[in-house]
Amino acid sequence: MTMQRKLVHILFLLIISMNANAQQAVARKDLLAVTFDSRAVDNVQAKEITMGAAQRAPLHRHPCPVVGYITEGTLIYQIQGQPAQTLNKGDAFYEPAETEIARFDNASASAPLKFIVFYLSTGEQPLIEILTKASNK
Repeated sequence: MTMQRKLVHILFLLIISMNANAQQAVARKDLLAVTFDSRAVDNVQAKEITMGAAQRAPLHRHPCPVVGYITEGTLIYQIQGQPAQTLNKGDAFYEPAETEIARFDNASASAPLKFIVFYLSTGEQPLIEILTKASNK
């Protein structure tokens, strides 16, 4: 084999090995799977929200589905009429559209709660409605 052919052969092997490394599988971890009624979504807003130590959100609901992910802290989350759940860093949650959220509380008396939410909305509309009392829905 001539020197030039050897170099071409080595270069070919290097390219193949680089391509093989680039083809390694991407790691995916299931966080949340939710099914909801078919609806139009033409606007997605992503927000990072920080709640102070022991802060509690008031009774509320959203006009659109909301999907979120806890990035720091611990959340006590409760849909009206269902048991409360404790969610930690790395957990995901879903707030159904037009559903009362009874509790959305920072569980820590000393540390903030941070999370990212995605509002799956249609057109321009308020993202949250603060309620004064639970409805009879």
